[in-house]
Amino acid sequence: MLKIMPVIQPFAAYRYQLDRIGSLDNVVAPPYDVIDPELQDELYARHPNNVIRLILNKMTPHDSEADNRYTRSAKTLNDWKQEGVLFQEEQPALYVYHQEYEVNGKSYIRKGFMCRCEAVPFGEGMVFPHEQTLSGPKLDRLMLTTACKMNFSQIFGLYPDNGNKTQNFLEDAIAGRDPLQATDHLGVVHKMWIVTDPKVIEQVTSEMKSKPVFIADGHHRYETACNYKKQLAQAGELRPEHPANYVLMVCIAMDDPGLIVQPTHRLFRKVPFLSQADLFEKLSGYFRITTVGEGASAGHKAWALIELENNQGTMALYTGKDGKWSLLQITDKGREKMAEVASEHHPEWQSLGVALLHRLVIDTLLGLAGHEKPKYVHQVSEVIEGLKGDEEFPLAALVMPATVSQIQELSMLRERMPAKSTYFYPKLITGFVFNPLQ
Repeated sequence: MLKIMPVIQPFAAYRYQLDRIGSLDNVVAPPYDVIDPELQDELYARHPNNVIRLILNKMTPHDSEADNRYTRSAKTLNDWKQEGVLFQEEQPALYVYHQEYEVNGKSYIRKGFMCRCEAVPFGEGMVFPHEQTLSGPKLDRLMLTTACKMNFSQIFGLYPDNGNKTQNFLEDAIAGRDPLQATDHLGVVHKMWIVTDPKVIEQVTSEMKSKPVFIADGHHRYETACNYKKQLAQAGELRPEHPANYVLMVCIAMDDPGLIVQPTHRLFRKVPFLSQADLFEKLSGYFRITTVGEGASAGHKAWALIELENNQGTMALYTGKDGKWSLLQITDKGREKMAEVASEHHPEWQSLGVALLHRLVIDTLLGLAGHEKPKYVHQVSEVIEGLKGDEEFPLAALVMPATVSQIQELSMLRERMPAKSTYFYPKLITGFVFNPLQ
């Protein structure tokens, strides 16, 4: 039987002792899954107490069962506690969290709050996923959680709240107060306020009792929290009040004006070189095909047309054989074909731009099923740079992201979107608060 709604709680976080680190700028990091080796090295060099040593400790040729990246993270965590680099709050709190950032010259402030959310397996409660997960990352995060008994990075949760009533309780509580602040490697400014007022906490937790939560980012870490909870239960260690019943989460209202969803475009490797003539031959009837321009840089014009159309059934392809960009607009025949080849999915899933691109265009009409995973980028300029660079990409695609309302609807239908259907920028910062699991 489904639980009614998620349970939200304040918690006594572990935090950095500021007089030991100088500035939070020195010790924060993005989530582990967007950190490449170059950024890992940069974060290691930035400060001896950077959180990278906890969330993504380096591997060595001499790693063993007794000495590996997970055991070293655990030792580092314990050392920092003993040395006073980290301390625990004296009382439970909610942590108001703002992110100030720019996209295409426009400024945004995304507002939410950090809390503990009850970790209930997908399908058993009102916390909903929207993307598939992989076993490898879940095993990696479970080993880290088991070793450290701590949540380092937050799950990104969305919740419906017309008028942002819940967040406004917290905004009133922090009015006039100075925040803790950090600027990340991309220039995003992260601000945090600590709220311990029992009345405000009661208002927020009471409001959240009536709201489902939709995972925007952090699916692997959420499922890891559920797996860790199950692991403790099987060992007979999970009491009702055990902190491992919960997971660290940032809750952000779906109506928050600072919430935007960015696209994830595709650069395809090791596929045949096609021309626009090939597209006409294979896609005609299913799509209206219009020439946008020639040369990689015409991608900017193609994306402008897609944004103007603002339709999930409109996308653009670059064909490397002739260097042309083509605008594709789906027809009724195309939708009928999609319903045929994706009959196991709900019509709302079938209408997603990313689903149309991969299931209908790439796999079915172009016959490229089983292709190597594409390179994913978020800016059109990155697509153009990739096409002009040394790596060979015979095909590129510009595609609309799923909307927040589509995430909500498909999640409620228990559908999971294709990989990289959404990109919520900016990423949540790691290093402001840690949630103890013991």
